[in-house]
Amino acid sequence: MSIRVLLADDQTLVRAAFAMLVESARDMEVVGQAGTGRQAVQLAREARADVVVMDIRMPDLDGIEATRLIAADEDLAGVKVLVLTTYDTDENIVEALRAGASGFLVKDTRPAELLDAVRTVVAGEALLSPGPTARLIARFRRSPVAPTTGGPECLSDREREVLTLVARGLNNTEIAESLGLSPLTAKTHVSRIMGKLRARDRAQLVIVAYESGLVTPGAGR
Repeated sequence: MSIRVLLADDQTLVRAAFAMLVESARDMEVVGQAGTGRQAVQLAREARADVVVMDIRMPDLDGIEATRLIAADEDLAGVKVLVLTTYDTDENIVEALRAGASGFLVKDTRPAELLDAVRTVVAGEALLSPGPTARLIARFRRSPVAPTTGGPECLSDREREVLTLVARGLNNTEIAESLGLSPLTAKTHVSRIMGKLRARDRAQLVIVAYESGLVTPGAGR
């Protein structure tokens, strides 16, 4: 089945360009286009998209607040949000992820990378490119805040190891290789961790790991 993509950007030409790109992929289709954050929330409910490609600065309701509303709606539990913006700032990165976004990209991303990013977040992986991730770590350590989900103290030693590797950007296959596990076992551990921490996706696992101090800046991958 095709990945159902909703595009939210206040610039008509940008939406048109993204739509052409998405429709060029055999495994994707555009199911709606929104010019404001409020329209994005409404269309997310109506079109049942798998992923919303969300701009941040939009009229009426910005992309971060729109992301927060989508993430908080139980009827939209399966909808992922991929933030794609020109404004690659510390505040935007932190706020987008805390609002429930599963990924953050800037608009100078290459077309093929954008399509891969859509596939990544739909598959349940967090998409955090190296630059934003490094600043995200530093931001959490400078200004720690209370976690919005459960803490890692409820996890087993093995689960804490897995969470650490998730926070460092490893996928399930890489986690399995690092810990000498099968890919299925690694996937099962990640799923159990998400359940215990009440995390929506891997992006929230990353946030918990950094907020709790389980992973610290400078720790190698």
